[in-house]
Amino acid sequence: MQPANLLLLTVVLALITYGFAYARSRALAMPLGGIRHLKSLPFYYGARAALWSGIPALIVLALWAAFEGKVIQTLVLGSLPPDSVPQGAGQASLLLSKISNVASGALPVGFVDQSIADAAERLKGLREQSRMLMTALVISVAVLAGFLGWLRVRPKLNARSQVESILKWLFFACAALAILTTVGIIFSVAYETVRFFGQVPFTEFFFGSQWSPQTALRADQVAAEGAFGMIPLFTGTLLISAIAMIVAVPVGLMSAIYLSEYASKRVRGTVKPLLEMLAGIPTVVYGFFAALTVAPFISDLASSLGIDAASQSALAAGGVMGIMIIPFVSSLSDDVINAVPQSLRDGSLALGATQSETMKKVIFPAALPGIMGGVLLAVSRAIGETMIVVMAAGLAANLTANPLEAVTTVTVQIVTLLTGDQEFDSAKTLAAFALGAMLFLATLLLNIIALRIVRKYREQYD
Repeated sequence: MQPANLLLLTVVLALITYGFAYARSRALAMPLGGIRHLKSLPFYYGARAALWSGIPALIVLALWAAFEGKVIQTLVLGSLPPDSVPQGAGQASLLLSKISNVASGALPVGFVDQSIADAAERLKGLREQSRMLMTALVISVAVLAGFLGWLRVRPKLNARSQVESILKWLFFACAALAILTTVGIIFSVAYETVRFFGQVPFTEFFFGSQWSPQTALRADQVAAEGAFGMIPLFTGTLLISAIAMIVAVPVGLMSAIYLSEYASKRVRGTVKPLLEMLAGIPTVVYGFFAALTVAPFISDLASSLGIDAASQSALAAGGVMGIMIIPFVSSLSDDVINAVPQSLRDGSLALGATQSETMKKVIFPAALPGIMGGVLLAVSRAIGETMIVVMAAGLAANLTANPLEAVTTVTVQIVTLLTGDQEFDSAKTLAAFALGAMLFLATLLLNIIALRIVRKYREQYD
């Protein structure tokens, strides 16, 4: 059984256990004179038994799913002939990918060695056995634990305190899981980044002006000397993000001011949903629009003016990205402006200020911390966008500030480097983690700057 179906079955078993425990608590209360003689309400008895049934089964399912792949891969590699055993982690990754492709039918058996075909059969067999054992174990744990929870239903049992205690620890575990996930991401990226700098000089990555991540796959391969300078990538990222912000921030902020302070309720009720619909359009659709409409229009317009312009340009990608980001700035700014206390507006108007002066001198400064948060979210959205850049700006790592030339961004190169079967011992693949680490630090710096701005102005208006 697939893990998703097994998860659904576990939830169903927990609900069944809840029903039995609920009925048992009411049955035990009847001879005593009713549920008022129970230590807790029947709901808590049922919830306690359901938690007893569901939590252990879900823990077993999570642990099995976490370690299943690694154990199966180790067994498959151990079954290979001595002459086929990979020497390093990179070769092992490529070999396992080939075996998986054969097992899934994506790669015909006739195109690989017999040892690979045998390993693929063993992989399919181990996966089937693992699914059967996982299903049997999870169902057994759910049923047995639910049965024990059902047996322990007693009138004097304080089920409410136990349920609340379990839920408190569940909430704590969820919060800890989020923190540990963040820490794990940081350490995993940092570890691979250190490995990258063990192969590529630190100075070349930070101060190099050429990006051509080519490495030799064989000892006799020529013309595979790579260049790993990140400056062209970050220049392209900042250029496209700046263009997007030039489009999104004024339009989004002005529309928010109009909708919140000047528009009638009828106009606001019509325009605001239409504006927010832009946020629901998939980015690939924006990419189509940028590649098929905006980029050719910019190229033709520049040619008519005697200006050289590439068929794919930073201006096309940044402009369309700015259109995509307008709803983020507008919606958040509108909510923040509406959250400003009405007493500030009334006081300003009572002193003789006009509506425009009230907006500029009172409402906007009071809402500035929230507006900065919306702009920060828009900047993060622009930095992390990939599809529009690929389709409208291209993949060329050009070091230029000309918006009419083709450029690329950090996220596009990360996707390019990690697409397909990769050897994680090569500098080409490890470069993606180094770029991710630098992007993480850049985003962290933006957050720190925005937090300082928010604190500076919030102290004046709280």
